Amino acid sequence: MEITAELVKTLRNQTDAGMMNCKKALKETGGDLEAAVAYLRQKGLAVASKRADRVTSEGAVWASIAPDQKSGILLEVNCETDFVAKTPAFVELGARLTEHLAAVALESVEELLTQPCPHRAGLTVTDYLNEVIAKTGEAIRIRHFTRYQGDLVTAYIHHSGKIGVMLELSGGGAVPGALAAAKDLAMQVAATIPAAVGREEISPELIAEEKAIYAAQAQESGKPEQIIEKMVTGRLEKFFKEVCLVEQTFVKNPDLTVTQFLKEVGASLGGKELKVKRFIRYQVGA
Repeated sequence: MEITAELVKTLRNQTDAGMMNCKKALKETGGDLEAAVAYLRQKGLAVASKRADRVTSEGAVWASIAPDQKSGILLEVNCETDFVAKTPAFVELGARLTEHLAAVALESVEELLTQPCPHRAGLTVTDYLNEVIAKTGEAIRIRHFTRYQGDLVTAYIHHSGKIGVMLELSGGGAVPGALAAAKDLAMQVAATIPAAVGREEISPELIAEEKAIYAAQAQESGKPEQIIEKMVTGRLEKFFKEVCLVEQTFVKNPDLTVTQFLKEVGASLGGKELKVKRFIRYQVGA
C-alpha cells in the first residue's frame, strides 16, 4: 500500500506523534491506520520503560485556581533537562493535567495515571504521558499534586515555573483586599521558604534538636547556666521568626511582621480576622 502524505497526516492528527515516526509506523504496518496507532503506542511504552530509571531533576510547576478563588491545584511534573521542560509538548502536558485535576476530584498520582485522557479519546493519562516521553526522548514523571479548598485560595508561580506556591487565607473571603494580601504572602513563601504557618506546627522533635544545638554552642562561651538558658531562649525565638510565616518580617514592608500585616489588612476590610490556614511550596529538583 502506498503511504501517502494524507495518511501520514491522519495518523499524526490521531496520535500527535512526529511525522517521521508516523511514516515509519505506517510502513511497518502496511498502511493499516489502526495497527499504526497501536505500533506508536507500543513504541511509547518501550521508550518510557527504557528511560524509567533516569534522573528527573528538572521540570516545572503549574497551578490552577477556580474563578471563585475557593479551590486550587498545584502540580509538579519532572523531566531530565531544562531544555525539554520548555518544549511545547512538555508545557502542554503540564497544562492539560492541571486542567484535568481541577475538574476531577482525585487523591493520588496513581489514580491520575489511570484516568481517561481528557483530550484524546481512547487513551489513558499514562498513554498520553508515554507519547510525550517518546516525543521528547526523556524520562518524565508526574511527581505530586496538592488540592486546596477553602475560604480563599491563591497561587504564585515563580522563576519560569521552577517554584510554585499555593496558599489558603481565611476570614476575608475572595474580596480584592484579601486576595491581594494572599498573593503577597504566596510570593513571600516562594522567597523565604518558611517551614510552617506558626510555631505550633513545628514538631517538638525539631524544637528539641534546635535547643540542643544552641545549648551546645552556648556552653562553649563559658557563661553561667542562667545566662546560657537565656541565650538558648533568644536563639530559639530567632529560629521561630525565620521559619514561621506569621512571625517573619513582611517582605514588602520590613516595619511589619506578617501577623501585623494581616491585622492591618483585616482592619481595612471592616475588622476582619485574616489567618493563613496553610500553604504548600513546590520547588523543582528540591
